[in-house]
Amino acid sequence: MADDLHAQAAAELDRITQTEHLHIINAANITPQPVRWLWEGWLARGKLHILAGAPGTGKTTLALALGSALTNGGTWPDGSRAPTGSVLMWSGEDDATDTLAPRLVAMGADRSRVHFVGDIHGGTDGVRGFDPALDMHLLSEAAERIGDIRLIVLDPIVSAVAADSHKNGEVRRALAPVVDLAGRIGAAVIGITHFTKGTAGRDPLERVTGSLAFGALARIVLATAKREDDNGRSTRVLARAKSNIGLDHGGFEYDIDTIEAAPGLFASRIEWGKPIDGAARDILGNPEEGEAEGGALAEAKAWLVEYLTEHGTKSAKDVQTDARGYGISETTLKRARFKLGIKPAKSGFTSGWFWSLPTQDTEEDQETPKMPTQNSVTTFAKSDHLRENLTPDVIEEAAT
Repeated sequence: MADDLHAQAAAELDRITQTEHLHIINAANITPQPVRWLWEGWLARGKLHILAGAPGTGKTTLALALGSALTNGGTWPDGSRAPTGSVLMWSGEDDATDTLAPRLVAMGADRSRVHFVGDIHGGTDGVRGFDPALDMHLLSEAAERIGDIRLIVLDPIVSAVAADSHKNGEVRRALAPVVDLAGRIGAAVIGITHFTKGTAGRDPLERVTGSLAFGALARIVLATAKREDDNGRSTRVLARAKSNIGLDHGGFEYDIDTIEAAPGLFASRIEWGKPIDGAARDILGNPEEGEAEGGALAEAKAWLVEYLTEHGTKSAKDVQTDARGYGISETTLKRARFKLGIKPAKSGFTSGWFWSLPTQDTEEDQETPKMPTQNSVTTFAKSDHLRENLTPDVIEEAAT
């Protein structure tokens, strides 16, 4: 029996060997071709791009802004003219009806050239949702039927990986159909993803969530962040973090504006600002507080809310000790307390300071927590007039 199985396996191997062969291409037979740009230096046809950024930077809206320029032959942020073509978009996070389509209206897109990926019909399941990890061949067929797709947006790109998105080999295998699709139909593919929390200031390629293979496979990596400009004004920036086929520096400022795109229809749009020179790490290197909250500060706030919800009132020393056990620094813990409007209270001169969640969150409480009032701290009743001169810095130092 074993001999028969070995014989069958050998015969099958011989058959495969006879029908398959490796195609070798001699370099002398290749005609060199220039990169086909949609937006020179930024969007290349037939290539995979990654668009990564911090929360609140409008990555999906930004991708729609680029797509809108393509649909009507508009202008790119540098003032150059965009070619005309169609856009194919899959979004696993936003609804096309009440979110994505209104944004297209707000940005003046030719909506007849924008196609959203819907459900898959037929098969044993009847109707099911599109899965980019399994159905890329169907997306490829649809793109070829439409015929003039120049930009494909996958939001988020990590959904194209069914296995562990932190393993290089598995990410490379999973994204191979995406790369093949881009090359076959000559479209630029933008995969949207996030920055890993708590990585502000690091190299932008290291900040991309998941395996380093996401940034390695992409020919161009674009990064977004919030920051302050030279005049102290809060703005958002788009930077070119990597390019294997052109310049890998520079960027643009942009803002997100909400307008009434049609009667009763409010939607966000991108307003492009001035160009920025420099490396991406320098452009993104000074994140504003909103980005920092996406990392250690946000985690500290979440931990503190859960901790005080469970324990009620706790001494400041206990909170600090337990926070250290969770890897939260004292500085970050203090910032989280300020943001949450937690006002340290003292029930007596010898009992120490206590923290508890506020019963009412007002903007004033969140920005400048105050000492407890006379009604809640009778110990200080005879010296209330002295507290009028206490600054937030003094209170911060004393309350810990």
